[in-house]
Amino acid sequence: MRLFIVAVTLLLFSPPLSAAQQNDYSDGMEDIQTDSRSANGKSPGQKKADEMQGMPGMDHDQMEGMHMDQHAPMWMAPQNFLEAIVDHDASGTSVQPNATPTPMLMMKQGAWMLMFHANVFALEEQQSGPRGSDKFFSTNWFMGMAQRKLGPGTFTARAMLSLEPATVTGRRYPLLFQQGETAFGNPITDGQHPHNFFMELAALYDLKLGEKTLLSFYLAPIGDPALGPAAYPHRASVSEDPVAPLGHHQEDSTHISGDVITVGVARGIFRVEASGFHGREPDEHRWEIGQGKLDSWAMRMTVQPGKNWSAQYSYGRLHSPEAVFPNEDQERMAASVMYNQPLAKGNWASTLFWGRTSSLPDHSIFNSYLLESTLRFRTQNFAWTRIELVDRSNELLLVGNPLPVGFVEQPIARVPAYTFGYDRDMHFLPHLATAIGAQFTAYGVADLFKPVYGSHPIGVILFVRLRPFSGEQK
Repeated sequence: MRLFIVAVTLLLFSPPLSAAQQNDYSDGMEDIQTDSRSANGKSPGQKKADEMQGMPGMDHDQMEGMHMDQHAPMWMAPQNFLEAIVDHDASGTSVQPNATPTPMLMMKQGAWMLMFHANVFALEEQQSGPRGSDKFFSTNWFMGMAQRKLGPGTFTARAMLSLEPATVTGRRYPLLFQQGETAFGNPITDGQHPHNFFMELAALYDLKLGEKTLLSFYLAPIGDPALGPAAYPHRASVSEDPVAPLGHHQEDSTHISGDVITVGVARGIFRVEASGFHGREPDEHRWEIGQGKLDSWAMRMTVQPGKNWSAQYSYGRLHSPEAVFPNEDQERMAASVMYNQPLAKGNWASTLFWGRTSSLPDHSIFNSYLLESTLRFRTQNFAWTRIELVDRSNELLLVGNPLPVGFVEQPIARVPAYTFGYDRDMHFLPHLATAIGAQFTAYGVADLFKPVYGSHPIGVILFVRLRPFSGEQK
């Protein structure tokens, strides 16, 4: 625990280094140009490349991945799947396509490379219809990472925190048709629970076994097992959306699990992983670390066929994940395809995702289907969409009341949701991208739900987003 605290403290209070592995903004900042020479005859980009030579996992081929020209700032993408794994810039041991940019602050401290990235949204949400509500709150997360060469491999320590236990009052924020977990002992309906203060505390070790093979270990008192792709807070395809997807509890709700152990082997473009973890989802005491015995397991196969593509299929058995159904074990499957395309002054990231949970005692099945896509264009502009189709249960009809004696949860209808949003970065502070934006969601309502939700409920969000990044803004 002390290592995590020291690493995060250094990251927060040390001056940032304008470094690679990022997609900095070129408008409103000092471009790194190949024809801009310093007194010793080296360009800023060449000097930076020299400084980066001691970075864990970096070799000559990876240095050649640095992108430098007059119109786009320098950033470095992993050159192959193994390098993307060692980067560890997503949740757990998951990966995104090699070309996916990760805005962050970076600095070298002795043998350590220290990194920090975060997303903070302050938002006002308003929803229509009989079940709609309004609220001002903040969703947020902060990740610090420290990495170095250790013996024959690379060691990484990572801590991910969230202040949502304080910034989301009432143990939930409004989200029509959402369900999962509890607030004040009752099931949450039409709302999303906040994240825990400790979202991840993890140690990782990667050992290269030959030129094309990598053996990886992941130990986390709180972390993300090998089940599903990168969790939604980390996906570039949804980086501007401030709220959770409706299918979260069929897709990636295990991203905050207790006592996670994962072992993975990657060769070439393929990777296989196995995890053991504690299956119960976090309780309502969001400031604590929930732990327990290893009673659940998951396996995941990932393929990274090119720098712009990533796909995974995973399967897991979860022991008693929901507090309101303590005798119910679940089976979960998740399949996804990610695509990322860097653009001249932007980026385009998309994810297609199918998640499914099945109750082992009564074999009730819940499916969710998700398409999300975020386009960054002309450097400072973001437009995105999230389209979902999710199975909802009879629990929604309880309106957050205690479960009746003998209640059996069953799927009763599918709900489509269509979200569209836009925001624009404003260059107010150095190293902090500040965006002002809005998001609109329309829901399709099955006949069974119309008496309680109305025919055409909508949700509107106005927000400010803060995100640290390296680079000097003008």
